[in-house]
Amino acid sequence: MEALEIKTVFTISLFGAEIPITETVIVSWVVMAVLIAGSLLVTRKLKTIPTGPQAILEAGMEFLNNFSKNQFGAFSKYLGAYIGTLFLFLAVANVIGFVTPPEIKAFGYTFTPPFHVRPPTRDINVTAALAVISVSLVLFCGIAARGFKGWCKHLLHPVPIMLPFNILEYFTRVLSLSLRLFGCVLGGVVMMGLVEKLFPVGLPMVVSLYFDFFDGLFQAGLFVFLTSIYLSDAVRVHE
Repeated sequence: MEALEIKTVFTISLFGAEIPITETVIVSWVVMAVLIAGSLLVTRKLKTIPTGPQAILEAGMEFLNNFSKNQFGAFSKYLGAYIGTLFLFLAVANVIGFVTPPEIKAFGYTFTPPFHVRPPTRDINVTAALAVISVSLVLFCGIAARGFKGWCKHLLHPVPIMLPFNILEYFTRVLSLSLRLFGCVLGGVVMMGLVEKLFPVGLPMVVSLYFDFFDGLFQAGLFVFLTSIYLSDAVRVHE
């Protein structure tokens, strides 16, 4: 199925090696460009009394700051920005397929969209990379909060025999985060492809509201929520 294929757009030669630039990379660049451009536009002319987009931005920042303080304590000033950026990237990346025009067949005519935009999170390489970054941050923050000796001691909690299981937990978290996001997004892409084949007119636009929009935002929130739980458990030292 076309939805499962990750196409190579072009290649770059670097030091004799051919580096493939896939559509996943291209769409990820587009997502980053959208976020950068959006942040520049929203913060271009800030006012003392916020209105419009600035008011929404400040409300979102206040929510993020309060959430970070409650979850991460003293580490909120370091982790709040990561959590906010991670959610924005995943939210835009998951719903970006919504901009693809549908294929329409009616009265003997077929309209084929000039481009197809697939969420980069349907690629296991993207979700695995984000999961590795998040769990690595959990590891480093845990050591920073407890000290290396305290972190090693924490691996023996509640009994020393739990050591291999506590170490294995870091790897299972990577698998859990990456496979959950990858599977749900890819499943949505496949379902949309089937709906478009069976009911080319009308129904795809309605179903797309769930698979391309609502479910994309939900999966972004779920990934960030689980990451926040892992980080909170790492940085909050319980006596």
